[in-house]
Amino acid sequence: MAKTEKDKKNPPAEEVKKEEPKEAEAHTPEEVPELEAAPEVNPFEEKYNAEHDSYLRLAADYDNFRKRTIKEKEASYGNGKADAVAKILPIYDNLERALNQPTEDTAYKKGVEMTMTELVKILTGLGVEIFGEKGDTFDPQLHNAVMHTEDPELGENTIVQVFQKGFKLGGKVVRFAMVQVAN
Repeated sequence: MAKTEKDKKNPPAEEVKKEEPKEAEAHTPEEVPELEAAPEVNPFEEKYNAEHDSYLRLAADYDNFRKRTIKEKEASYGNGKADAVAKILPIYDNLERALNQPTEDTAYKKGVEMTMTELVKILTGLGVEIFGEKGDTFDPQLHNAVMHTEDPELGENTIVQVFQKGFKLGGKVVRFAMVQVAN
């Protein structure tokens, strides 16, 4: 078969394919641009990594849930305890008023004193702290000032009179002390 001018310019596809590999071999390694080696992605490894990540997230979520429920449980116990103490406080107030009343009956007075002593022992056993004494320094986070008086003999922010004692359970104030403050 004779090659025509047209055939020389446009060689058949078979000849082109044979010539391409020869051209690639002709280049030196420095001349060939390096292609970044794409890491082979194993579909099983990819699925494993996704499942492992999902497992770690689930484990972390569960750990956070467990810690949160423990914290809520402890808080609910403390809140319940504080509510119970708050409901007992009117009894404390009534016993304190009874002790401050003058009486001729010593047996009656001794009975009220014993009841009050036992109630205070129970409250302190529960971790309740009683505060608000005459002469203490006024603290707005613990005391509720319902009256104010000017007295140059007393220091500034000094409690002059206590109308109702305050009670704390742990760091939480169950009831603020009602007081009269000087200056």
